[in-house]
Amino acid sequence: MTWRPESWQSKPAVQQPTYADATTLAAAVEDLRRLPPLVTSWEVDALRRQLAEAEAGQRFVLQGGDCAESFADCRPEIITNRLKVLLQMSLVLVHGMKTRMTRIGRFAGQYAKPRSADLETKNGVTLPAYRGDLVNAPEFTAAARRPDPQRLLEGHMRSAMTINFVRGLIDGGFADLHHPEYWDLAWVQHSPLAAEYQARVDAIGESLRFMERLAGTDLHEFNRIDFHTSHEALVLWYEQAQTRQVPRKSGWYNLSTHFPWIGMRTADLGGAHVEYCRGIVNPVGVKIGPAITQDWLLGLCDALNPANEAGRLVLIHRMGADKIADHLPRLIECVRKADRRVLWISDPMHGNTQTTASGIKTRRFDDILSEVTQAFSIHASCGSRLGGVHLELTGEDVTECLGGARDLLEKDLERAYRSQVDPRLNYEQALELALKMAALRGSG
Repeated sequence: MTWRPESWQSKPAVQQPTYADATTLAAAVEDLRRLPPLVTSWEVDALRRQLAEAEAGQRFVLQGGDCAESFADCRPEIITNRLKVLLQMSLVLVHGMKTRMTRIGRFAGQYAKPRSADLETKNGVTLPAYRGDLVNAPEFTAAARRPDPQRLLEGHMRSAMTINFVRGLIDGGFADLHHPEYWDLAWVQHSPLAAEYQARVDAIGESLRFMERLAGTDLHEFNRIDFHTSHEALVLWYEQAQTRQVPRKSGWYNLSTHFPWIGMRTADLGGAHVEYCRGIVNPVGVKIGPAITQDWLLGLCDALNPANEAGRLVLIHRMGADKIADHLPRLIECVRKADRRVLWISDPMHGNTQTTASGIKTRRFDDILSEVTQAFSIHASCGSRLGGVHLELTGEDVTECLGGARDLLEKDLERAYRSQVDPRLNYEQALELALKMAALRGSG
């Protein structure tokens, strides 16, 4: 059967909002289809080449951003701080790992989230679950929780503004390695990690000046970076509307993002999300956890990368610090024996979520670090390679994850817990994780 962007509609589709009016939904999808794309096909192709290089050990992928963006956070200071922390982390990793970095923001489209239940009950009142700003609003009222197809258009608009601002910052020299001081967040002066971070910045600056003295000119390739966007391909009406063919190229491109991924809840082989993603040219990620079987995993490889091409399929394992040693080796061996080309990335966030006695969802920094540390070791012992990390983080001073350099405790969570969905590393915890990963790779 010839694949089309709407082919997913013939398959079982889970985690989709239930819209009350099919006519209003169809009008919104058609309006979205006519809007300009958010990314270009040549950017998508460039990312595929970079991911192929990461498979070969020539790059490392840093993917990070909000668990779920909110429309209200489409503000210059929030976007700038989010970009800053990713740049700082990548600077540390480049210096420690001695390899090129591919930076992928988990933003400019991460407005939808899967939920464990369709409904939520409070004080005897039952309403639809909050599924992210692309679908409905978090306030617990009937009007706010009603899925609204106009939000698909607003999500596109705010994604466009985010991408435009990020591109303007990067093209304007914000990411120039000659001036990493542009990236400083206020905490750098008082953080316990400040001295270690500054030493790495100084070392990179001195290396750059040394190379320029040898070359007798500025090294302009260090004036800017490549930066890509990603989001979970969850609400398929949104993805379908921005999927199109481009002149002088074959195939269909999802031009709402460079890198869409499929979550654990929507990775069924016979489901709509796999059906949709198998037909697009973009590189595609899939989250895999302890419950995945070898047959299921190879079925995903067959469906999503039938030609076994480098840079096409990313397997994002999210096991939990206490389960990764029991489950990851068998999956690595399964893929190796089948001679499948994949890029392995670690998501150390989602398998380590817990709830405090007071009902607050959180994660422990030590568990996150442990899963990353084990991932590096397990891949090395299996003759494989960990090619990147996938993190939920923010550039803001939030208190959502326990531990880290300041040893956040349960009583600290209430001070600045802002996430509507999952807990994120704050900027200090994110940089601490990068410093420890750099030390791991630097010593290995």
